[in-house]
Amino acid sequence: MRPTEIQADNYVEQLKNKTNLIKESFAQHPMPQLEVFASEPLHYRLRAEFRLWHDGDDLHHVMFDQTTKQKYQVNNFPPASQLINDVMVDLVSLLKVNDTARRKLFQIDYLATLSGEIIASLLYHKALDEQWTAEMQKIRSTLRQKYKIDIIGRAKKQKIILDKDYVSEELTINQRNFAFKQIENSFTQPNARVNIKMIEWALDITKNSQGDLLELYCGSGNFSVPLAQNFEKVLATEISKTSVAAAQDNIAFNNIDNLKIIRMSSEEFVQAQQGVREFRRLEGVNLADYQCKTVLVDPPRAGLDDGTVEMISQYENIVYISCNPETLKLNLDTLLLTHTITRFALFDQFPYTHHAECGVYLQKSS
Repeated sequence: MRPTEIQADNYVEQLKNKTNLIKESFAQHPMPQLEVFASEPLHYRLRAEFRLWHDGDDLHHVMFDQTTKQKYQVNNFPPASQLINDVMVDLVSLLKVNDTARRKLFQIDYLATLSGEIIASLLYHKALDEQWTAEMQKIRSTLRQKYKIDIIGRAKKQKIILDKDYVSEELTINQRNFAFKQIENSFTQPNARVNIKMIEWALDITKNSQGDLLELYCGSGNFSVPLAQNFEKVLATEISKTSVAAAQDNIAFNNIDNLKIIRMSSEEFVQAQQGVREFRRLEGVNLADYQCKTVLVDPPRAGLDDGTVEMISQYENIVYISCNPETLKLNLDTLLLTHTITRFALFDQFPYTHHAECGVYLQKSS
């Protein structure tokens, strides 16, 4: 099904099918009852990217059919937020009549928020100059009469920021408001309302936790910032410099005083914890000061490497958020030698697709 053909009437059935597939897929493991968290049926994505097609004097957003590889014009995109849909129309109408702005433009990426802010990143097969900047400032000024929008220009070895390269998101989590800086071209959860449900689920399962929390792959603090309220101290790791910088801002925005972010990969953290290597990035951080009984991991699609699986198996409680059920199952083959799954959840981050976001809570077997 093309995204442009998505119908809200189909959502309940597709979620039922996805739920059954997850249950069948994990039937080999002793799993508790699956908790299912649905998405909005339409306008749920806050990230979208489109190629641009130049057709004479006209200009279109296009996508490519995954089966036939043929391009098709996109005038509206039901998965994306209404804000993205509105900006798409107005932005392309301004671009197509501006030779400087449209020439060699081949892609636009959108990052929107529930708070109403949006960034459009324009990608070019040409060097961007002062004339481009001047013309885009005019276009942005026109759009700002309707939207809280920023525009970024990207070309080979170039990034031109007209104002700022981030949006400020506000999420209401268990009736408490949290502020998050989200950087353009960095990872953010695409389905913000399901993301809220994921965070609330993680808060629920850790609400009576003892000791401290270790989080690996913390990004810009999506989980660690709100989860800090459930622990005495939180130590979190992230390899991306951009995400670490955003996380530091998010700690300050939300007045969190018990959360420390360090820039290192999960593999490096394993080496540091085992004393295999010393890292200057750990200056001022004494790992012995943390009594972490709970670990949260939210790895990429490749899942956890063997060393990290072995390391987290030493913790009493494991919160595992997974965007790939197949690698989750592989990791569970090892983790279930020492732990029992007490909570199991499906978060429908990506409706109408085969992709499934899962959460499992594992506790040390007695």
